[in-house]
Amino acid sequence: MNAVILCAGFGTRMYPLTKNFPKPLLEVADKPVIDYLMEQIIALPGIKSVHIISNAKFFHHFTRWCSQGEKEGVFNGVAVRIHNDGSIDNGSRLGAAGDLFLGLQKIDRPGRVLVSGGDNIYQFPIKPLWETFLENNNHCIPVLIETEVEKLQKTGVLEIGENDRVIRLHEKPAKPPSTWTSPPLYFFEPSIWSVLENFLKTPGNHDAPGYFIDYLCQQETVQALKLNSTRLDIGSMQAYHQADKQLRQKPIHFP
Repeated sequence: MNAVILCAGFGTRMYPLTKNFPKPLLEVADKPVIDYLMEQIIALPGIKSVHIISNAKFFHHFTRWCSQGEKEGVFNGVAVRIHNDGSIDNGSRLGAAGDLFLGLQKIDRPGRVLVSGGDNIYQFPIKPLWETFLENNNHCIPVLIETEVEKLQKTGVLEIGENDRVIRLHEKPAKPPSTWTSPPLYFFEPSIWSVLENFLKTPGNHDAPGYFIDYLCQQETVQALKLNSTRLDIGSMQAYHQADKQLRQKPIHFP
């Protein structure tokens, strides 16, 4: 089984800090943002490789980070591969769905796959969620509660039906249909290869991952894994500094 981490954004909301440096490699409490995620992924049962999708501008930053990690032996035997999606600016980017498709093509054959954005620090353990996914036959996505309407209007908000099945995902809705939000963390069954290929043939927005999740919910069963927890989304300078302060005061530790 494999993981794909989407890191091809240009971080324009955090200029000048990210003008010449990728957001996932910014240090929060003296550790790159992506390291918090990688530490959890490489400990998951069955994960053999991690494919990180970068843009052309920041590709060398990720290859240098990867080489250093391999030299230090921090990947614990998991193969880590960096892929360049060829984009040089926001105007040429492939979008989340396009980058995910690229990542899937780098995997030998369809199988279960974990997909995550590279600019979030999850304050919950991924392992029990992954194990729940492995015990079932449906796509699964962790979901979190958010009560502030202003924040709901800036993220993906879900409609959840009976047996915690995800019915729809609304990307940045003006009138949020619930308080359930979707962080950029997904567990997909092998059918994702063909569903994503069909999605990319449809007209409309292929940028934010929520648009694909909404399409997927209408094609196949997607299970919500409800959590009473939070995440740190490094999406602005304010959020970045708040995360740094918080994790210096209270580091994340999962047994």
